[in-house]
Amino acid sequence: MDLELPAAPLLDARRYQVAIRRLADSLGYGSDHSIFKGSGSEYEQSRPYQPGDAVKSIDWRVTARVGKVHVKEYEAPRRIPAWMLVDTSASMTTGSRQPTKYETAVGIAGGLALACLDRASPVGCLGVGGRSLLVRPSLSRLSVLGWLHKLRRHRLDEPTAIGPAAALLEPLLAERSLIFILSDLHDPDAVTGLTRLAARHDLCAIVLRDPAERGLRAGFIRGREAETGRSITTRGRLHPGLAEERLAALTLARIDGLVVDTDRPYAAQLRLLLARRRRLDVRGL
Repeated sequence: MDLELPAAPLLDARRYQVAIRRLADSLGYGSDHSIFKGSGSEYEQSRPYQPGDAVKSIDWRVTARVGKVHVKEYEAPRRIPAWMLVDTSASMTTGSRQPTKYETAVGIAGGLALACLDRASPVGCLGVGGRSLLVRPSLSRLSVLGWLHKLRRHRLDEPTAIGPAAALLEPLLAERSLIFILSDLHDPDAVTGLTRLAARHDLCAIVLRDPAERGLRAGFIRGREAETGRSITTRGRLHPGLAEERLAALTLARIDGLVVDTDRPYAAQLRLLLARRRRLDVRGL
């Protein structure tokens, strides 16, 4: 049985691009602090003159003080690659109302990706569900729109695979990267895999939550887990505090993040998260 759904359940192509462009403009995401030196715009240090250096870069004050020609070095704008890790598993595509966690995650991924392109940071994408989706970082808008278009189609039978996906991504990252994980974090191995990535890279976790996961109040509940097929019997909420619990574990690993409820506005939350991250960059943390 083919469980693949058409693109329509998210947004038609025109409305979809307008929505993510508005989110990107709203975020106004800033620059990453650079540890590389070159011909940028902010003074970093002076060094002895070398053949081929431009005369206009000579630091005359230092040259007069030490008696040897020195030139100025400036901090070069350095845009680190950004990755969008989008959870395409079954628990993301089912929900109590529209939009689902998956629809919300894809919209946020699109807004973040376009915001990164606006600041000249290459963007890649990795699916962390059952499908094979790996697009290396690129400055091409067409590349970003291409993998966003693929994400507009989804299945109802994909398992979650954040842990294995993190292990797959790690050897592909030759330099420090900015990684956004957009998931409900139902994978029990998610925290371990993301913590390992955070040891060398900058991670931000966007944890999606359905309204039913926030406050389901009933007697005893019997159900079946969407991804594993495991039978569940519980009282009250199906996943009591799961989003906050997983996010707290990531915070201990110095991973920034927030919980996004699919039935509530989230743009302001994202702006605060990114603004907090920029302040940490300025402090060199």
